[in-house]
Amino acid sequence: MTLCRLRTHQWCFILFNVLLFHVLLFGADLLEEYFLRSLPLSYTDAKTLEIRERARQLDPEPLKANLSYTISSAETCSEQEIFLLILVSSSPENRTRRNVIRQTWGNMTDTRGYAVLTVFALGKPASITTQLEINEESQEHRDIIEGSFIDSPETQTQKMLMSVEWTVTFCSHAQYILKADEDMFVGIPSLAEYLLSLTQLQDIYIGRVTHQGVPNRHPESPGFVPIHQYPEEFYPDYCDGSAFIMSQDVARKVFVASKEVAGSVPPDVFVGICAKKAGITPIHSSRFSGEKHISYNRCCYKFIFTSSNMEEDELFKAWKETSDGKDCFLLETYYSLVSCKVLTYIDKFKQFNLDGIKNEVLHFVN
Repeated sequence: MTLCRLRTHQWCFILFNVLLFHVLLFGADLLEEYFLRSLPLSYTDAKTLEIRERARQLDPEPLKANLSYTISSAETCSEQEIFLLILVSSSPENRTRRNVIRQTWGNMTDTRGYAVLTVFALGKPASITTQLEINEESQEHRDIIEGSFIDSPETQTQKMLMSVEWTVTFCSHAQYILKADEDMFVGIPSLAEYLLSLTQLQDIYIGRVTHQGVPNRHPESPGFVPIHQYPEEFYPDYCDGSAFIMSQDVARKVFVASKEVAGSVPPDVFVGICAKKAGITPIHSSRFSGEKHISYNRCCYKFIFTSSNMEEDELFKAWKETSDGKDCFLLETYYSLVSCKVLTYIDKFKQFNLDGIKNEVLHFVN
């Protein structure tokens, strides 16, 4: 009865506030989608055309003689047609996490009748005991790719390049490749549905795009990039390395272009630089979380592609509830996205306050 008695200006005030709430909540995503929609790069540059042609003619057979893998699991992919190959960047010591992925989203081998394959990319551990455990794990699961380099923060770009090389060498029939970190939740059904809807079949390089990233010029920092190795003020646009999609032709072009790119930049930037050299424009999608953790909601997680920093118990819960076969209605998905957004912002605000308190305490102690 009270609602019926509201006057026109009161209704306008309520509607204005509802509209403002949604603009504040989803406005950033809409602006991202608009402003990060890069224009296609030109192929008129002779070097770009050369890279693309070399990638088209790339013969994987000679690459198979490369002995740079400690473990290659080459037979895992063989000649089978793979719709989505998932390359999980993993630390050698994190066997428990790999097993969690194998029991959750990494356990999916088929989506909508299309084959899915998940493998783990890692470097060599410093410990001989850990290496023996990896050998045993590889024998059991046949899903390990291990490079001949020591796995460390400094060799992550090398691991990325190894993953791309393994893909074009041993899994050249994979239509799409998803690179993901091991702390991610991946919504394979929603991602597959999106990929199947694409009308563009080549030059697919999709993720949460970083625009005008700045090289780290601090010599004492772990991610230091010397000016002589990358002289530009900004990096080219690239997809955040927590998770991104490449089509098979992009993997081949990145591999060919990588021969001319210094490996001193971060791995996701490395791919972005190679992509630019090959005339490929990254495509932004806000359904990739980047390094952000999305507060859990079943219908929200059935819509998004990834969420970062997942705890094991939350990962099991998310996988179980999103794989129950129950669809979400449009309105249900909408309100779930609203809930996810609000709770994620609240969590970020809490973390911001907590970090502030910690800094004040440390400052007081010192």
